Amino acid sequence: MAEFLTTPLGILVTVAAQTLLVIGFVMISLLFLVYGDRKIWAAVQLRRGPNVVGPWGLLQTVADALKYVVKEVIVPAGADRTVFMLAPLTSFVLAMIAWAVIPFNDTWVLADINVAILYVFAVSSLEVYGVIMGGWASNSKYPFLGSLRSAAQMISYEVSLGLIIIGVIITTGSLNFGDILRAQDGDWGFFSWYWLPHFPMVFLFFISCLAETNRPPFDLPEAESELVAGYQVEYSSTPFLLFMAGEYIAIFLMCALTSLLFFGGWLSPVPFLPDGAIWMVLKMAFFFFLFAMVKAIVPRYRYDQLMRLGWKVFLPFSLAWVVLVSFFAKFEMFGGAYARWAVGG
Repeated sequence: MAEFLTTPLGILVTVAAQTLLVIGFVMISLLFLVYGDRKIWAAVQLRRGPNVVGPWGLLQTVADALKYVVKEVIVPAGADRTVFMLAPLTSFVLAMIAWAVIPFNDTWVLADINVAILYVFAVSSLEVYGVIMGGWASNSKYPFLGSLRSAAQMISYEVSLGLIIIGVIITTGSLNFGDILRAQDGDWGFFSWYWLPHFPMVFLFFISCLAETNRPPFDLPEAESELVAGYQVEYSSTPFLLFMAGEYIAIFLMCALTSLLFFGGWLSPVPFLPDGAIWMVLKMAFFFFLFAMVKAIVPRYRYDQLMRLGWKVFLPFSLAWVVLVSFFAKFEMFGGAYARWAVGG
């Protein structure tokens, strides 16, 4: 068996199995994320939420997914059919392939590349294209307006996201997620993680993640009150399901990024408990809970406020932070907390 795994076919089988494991984890999580999102939203409004299909309504998401799959795919008469069908697929596939570099435990990663952050950033930037294609190919004014808004919003907040991540990269001296986590692995447990030295940026990062994934209070592209459903207006059945799945997978990816970059990924918060993948999953679930709570309790931003926040507040702050972190790292201030590559962990 060991010899077989070193042959080209064996390597192919291994990689295929690992890929299926990651896809399986993300897709099963997706079912429970949508359920959790609806349950939390319901609880805040003192409602029951999904509670009929399956025990405690757990299979409601499965029922919804099946309903979408068996419905007829309707393509509007004036739509560009190829681009129309390609858009949701693009959105979904790009959201999925970003998971190739996300580690769940030490060595539990599909592709342990040294430019992992750059890869995730590149893929998440490309997700804008799915939205633009969907809005344009529908040949209708509401989806077009929605996709324009979405593209502008995603591009605006990507800038500050990138700058915040640069602060973390400067502190670590590497773009690899494994190295970032090893730099956070100190004797102080919870207090060794990056949330403490990069404290103000954790909030900016989280809010930028909300804006990047079009979540409330930044769900302007699909503002029901004025744009019906944004770029998804003309979509039905499976293409719509792919858009929705892509959106939730991107949200889950942002939860994974937050826990990896600032909250120590698979590292245990207290020194006497062992590290493990369970911590990573728990942290991701916690951040998704925060995403859902924000959706339930924060009113929607106006479009001009959203743009002002992105360009006039977040961008200057994150830029200033990069300069500060560079300064702290260069002179190894605060006991080398900002220069972990120099002092080691």
